[in-house]
Amino acid sequence: MKNFINNIPKAELHLHIEGSFEPELMFKIAQRNGIKLKYNSVEDLKKEYSFNNLQEFLDIYYEGAGVLINEQDFYDLTWAYLEKAHEQNIVHTEIFFDPQTHTERGIEFSTVINGIHKALEAGKTKLGISSKIIMCFLRHLDESEAIKTLEQALPYKDIIVAVGLDSSEVGHPPNKFERVFEKAIRKGFLTVAHAGEEGPTEYIWNSMKLLKVARIDHGIRAIEDDELMKQLATTQMPLTVCPLSNLKLKAVKKMEDLPLKVFLEKDILATVNSDDPAFFGGYINENFQAAADALALTKEDIAKLAENSFRASFLDSETKRARVNEVKEYYEKNK
Repeated sequence: MKNFINNIPKAELHLHIEGSFEPELMFKIAQRNGIKLKYNSVEDLKKEYSFNNLQEFLDIYYEGAGVLINEQDFYDLTWAYLEKAHEQNIVHTEIFFDPQTHTERGIEFSTVINGIHKALEAGKTKLGISSKIIMCFLRHLDESEAIKTLEQALPYKDIIVAVGLDSSEVGHPPNKFERVFEKAIRKGFLTVAHAGEEGPTEYIWNSMKLLKVARIDHGIRAIEDDELMKQLATTQMPLTVCPLSNLKLKAVKKMEDLPLKVFLEKDILATVNSDDPAFFGGYINENFQAAADALALTKEDIAKLAENSFRASFLDSETKRARVNEVKEYYEKNK
């Protein structure tokens, strides 16, 4: 099963590039930029990676992001993820970035997007990984801040495919951002949103109704609402599930509680992703493996999840078909 998971072609659709910031690279870039971290060593920092909730994780996440200053920093961060993705046979990735985390610190929007984009372009030519960029709004900030960020993104519309919504979910419902999402759609962006990780099922419904999302990020609490489960299956609204993240942030008490297998049984378009892999103990293959071990997933289940990753992507329909066929061929040869 491990080899099957490692070698199957797959797409990753829920990956925060700042959340792929490994401690070793964090210290290296901090030193390069003359920034003193409050941790004395990589080991000290890793000891802090025991979280009781989303907010505890975000506090460390934002501190780490604070060492990213120059375009080269964002390039190096993105390239490090792409190398890992290549090792794990990710052939397409759609990455999130949080411009407000950086512009709030006085970093130019252009510095962030150019560093990320150049690395992704290099990933395409050198590693054969196709990619899309999704810009997220931080939901703990006001919508007026999100609108400013959207304006900053307009000159880069050709390289940013969608806008998303992340950060602290509870207390920041989707309707808080209805106007900025409406404006983003008018400007030609696709939309996605984190919903139903810690927040209630109502946040999933409202993300679909009010934000008109093409995908729900996380969405695991959909299991609590039968009507919602039927709606997700009927509309084939994708869910980007992140097993290790859900476990580490206590969204589920144990991996066996993750509703991933149920989603598959109910014909919901669920996918597996790593979210913030540097902090949660695993990249995409480790997430597949953890879910497979806990939920007794079969090779057929793994292949279905890999197919779903391309079906749920923002690739064009012809490329989607080709990638899905690659997964089917791989399964037939290795089942």
